[in-house]
Amino acid sequence: MNRREVTFRVLADERVLIVIAGIAFLWRAIISSDEKITFIESACSGLSLFILGWGIFAYMFFMSRKPSDWPVTNRIYRGIAISLLVLNVYISIYYGLRWSGLLHVEVSVPKDFIYRDLRYVIFVMYYCILLGSVRYLKGMDEKYRLLIKERPKQRAKSIKEAIFRLMTHALTLVVIIAAAISWRMAITIDNNITFWESTLSGILLIIIGWFLFGYLCALSVKVKHRPDLTRVIQHVAFGLCAINIYAVFYYGLRWYGLLCTIMGEVEETYVSQPLELVFRDVRFVMLVIFYCTSLLLAKYLVTAYEDYTVPARKE
Repeated sequence: MNRREVTFRVLADERVLIVIAGIAFLWRAIISSDEKITFIESACSGLSLFILGWGIFAYMFFMSRKPSDWPVTNRIYRGIAISLLVLNVYISIYYGLRWSGLLHVEVSVPKDFIYRDLRYVIFVMYYCILLGSVRYLKGMDEKYRLLIKERPKQRAKSIKEAIFRLMTHALTLVVIIAAAISWRMAITIDNNITFWESTLSGILLIIIGWFLFGYLCALSVKVKHRPDLTRVIQHVAFGLCAINIYAVFYYGLRWYGLLCTIMGEVEETYVSQPLELVFRDVRFVMLVIFYCTSLLLAKYLVTAYEDYTVPARKE
């Protein structure tokens, strides 16, 4: 075992992850107590996310390139790495705009601090959850036993399986991403997003995210006799749940602000700048891409379930 793997095994300890999440929560509570975040405080927050995100991405990518007798483990590592890459790019764009002074308000003036604090804590939790899956991924790779016996004739696929295979097909995912980009270009062409346009965008993300979370939870129950694989699926599901909560919270605040505007209960007179509108589009597209990569990862987890069994215990 090399130094890199030892380091990540130590960091993947549940007690270490709880400490990291606790520090993140206390850090944001302290710097937001005066409702003002300085550049240094923002830089420390951003750098901590960069170190966590890109560090875990580098490890997952390295493991995906490592020779293995069981190719599906490389695909699972690669799927997690791609999901991390999407969120890391999103965070890089956000802090790049924030530090350059091009991004000021994302939700509304009075609620922006709450949103930014929650996003930081949620992303730290997401990184910690994926970091916690490292030892189970390693254990799954070491303890697997590939089913090489002759399989029975392929049974007729159920409607549920057919729909899942269709949704996880690469062409379908490309179409979904292209449709998301086209949709955001269409609704922001007039530099204004109405309540109904925002509602449709949010509902789309919520449906995809929670559907996939439910599917992964059901899959983890199905593979309960394969402990390492079960824990990997659970960690992926919990990480997805964290991002789902982030999406729900963001759109909840957005819808509340738009409804207040419609009803004449305007809390502030801030007018969004063009780049802030563009960043909303970037956020939506990045979340769609993240969910598409998560669908692809779910496909690899299903393949692992079909090809994997736990070695018999020695008596």
